[in-house]
Amino acid sequence: MPTILDGSTQLSPTRVRLAILALAVGAFGIGTTEFVAMGLLPNIASDLLPELAARSQEQANAQAAWLITAYALGVVVGAPTIAALVARYRRRTVLLWLGVAFTVGTAASAVLPSFGLVLAARFVAGLPHGAYFGIAALVAASLMGPGKRGRGVALVMTGLTIANVVGVPIATWLGQLAGWRSAYLLVAGIFAIATVTIWFAVPVQPGNPAQTMRRELRVFRRSQVWFVLGFGSIGFGGLFAVYSYLAPLVTEVAGESASLVPWALATMGLGMTIGNLFGGYLADRGVKRALLVFYAMMIVVLVALALTAAWTPTMFAFVFAVGFASQGLGPSIQTRLMDVAGDSQSLAAALNHSALNIGNALGAFVGGVVIAAGFGYVAPVWAGAVLTALGLVIVIVSFAADRAQLRASLARANAAEERRIADHNPPTAPIPV
Repeated sequence: MPTILDGSTQLSPTRVRLAILALAVGAFGIGTTEFVAMGLLPNIASDLLPELAARSQEQANAQAAWLITAYALGVVVGAPTIAALVARYRRRTVLLWLGVAFTVGTAASAVLPSFGLVLAARFVAGLPHGAYFGIAALVAASLMGPGKRGRGVALVMTGLTIANVVGVPIATWLGQLAGWRSAYLLVAGIFAIATVTIWFAVPVQPGNPAQTMRRELRVFRRSQVWFVLGFGSIGFGGLFAVYSYLAPLVTEVAGESASLVPWALATMGLGMTIGNLFGGYLADRGVKRALLVFYAMMIVVLVALALTAAWTPTMFAFVFAVGFASQGLGPSIQTRLMDVAGDSQSLAAALNHSALNIGNALGAFVGGVVIAAGFGYVAPVWAGAVLTALGLVIVIVSFAADRAQLRASLARANAAEERRIADHNPPTAPIPV
C-alpha cells in the first residue's frame, strides 16, 4: 500500500531521499534521451539521410539536428497542455503514466525506419518531458519543506545533469559501436526502470480537485511569468547552440578523433552536475542575484570557448564552464517561475521546461543556420553568446519592471491607508467664537 502524503504525514529522511532518488532516475532518463542525439548527429545523418550526407556532411548534420528541435518542440507543446489537464489528479499517478509514455516514445524512436517517422517520434517523446519535471519539482519541493525548495528542485535535476556525465557518454559510445538505434533502446530501458522506481518509492500526493484548466491558464495573465519564459528560452539557447554541435566542434575544430566526443560530453555533464547543485544552494539565498551571476558567467565562458576552441585543453576547460554556468541557472529559473505564478503552480513548474526547450530548439536552429551559411563550427558558439546576452537583458528588464510594480503597489496601499484614516477621523467643525 503506497504512502499517502498529506499535511499530517511525516516521512523519514530516508524515505524522502529514496523518493527524490526515484524522481531523479526519471530525470536521468530524460537527460539521456534529450541529449544523446548531440553526440550521434553524424551517425544519424549518415543512416537516415545517406544521399544528403554523400553530398555534404555539414548539410546532413544540420538537417539531422531537426530531431533535437522536434523533441524540444514536443516539450514546448506538451508541458503546458498536459500540466494544465492533470493538475487535479494525484501526482504520483500522473508521473507513472508519463514514465510509460517516455518508454513507448523512445522505443519508437529506435525502431522507426525513416527520417520523417523518427522526427515525428521525437516530437511525441518530448510531450511528457515538461509535465514530468514540473510535477517532480513540486513533489520534491513539498518533500524538502520550506526554505529548501531550490535544493529540492536541484536534487531532481541532478538526475538530468548526471545523465550528461554518465548516461549520454555511455549511450553515445554504444551508438557509435552498435548503431545509433541501440542508444535509444538503452534509454527506453532506463525509462522503464524509472517508472518502476517511482511506483515503489514516491508517496501518493493529492492533486487539487478544484483546479481546472481555465484556472491554471490564468498564469499567463502575469507579466512576470512572460519575462521568466523570455529569459529562460532565449538565454538558455546559448547552451544548446554549443551542445547541439559539440561533436563537430571536437572533431572538426579541435581536430580530435570521434572517440573523444563522449569525453567532451562527460566533461560538460560534470560541469552541469556541479553547477546545478551550486545553483540550487545559491537560489535559496537569493534568486535574483543567482540569475544575474550565472547569466553573466555564461556570456564570459561562451566567448572564451569561441576564442580557444581550436586548442583541446582550453576547449575542454570551457566546455566544463559552459555546463557549470548553464545548469547553475536551472534551479533559479524554476524557483523564480514558481514565485511569480500565484496558485497555478503545476502549470508554472512545467512551463519552465517549455522555456528551456524553446531554448533547445532555438539554439539548435540558430547553430544549424550559421553552419549551413558556411561560417563553420565555431559560429554556433558566438551565436550562443549573443542569445545568452539577450537573455540577460530580459532579466534586467524583468527586475526593473518588478521594482516598478512593487513601488506602484506600495503607493496604492499608502493611498488606501490615508483614505481609511481620513474616513475614521473626519475633520472637526470649528468652535464658534
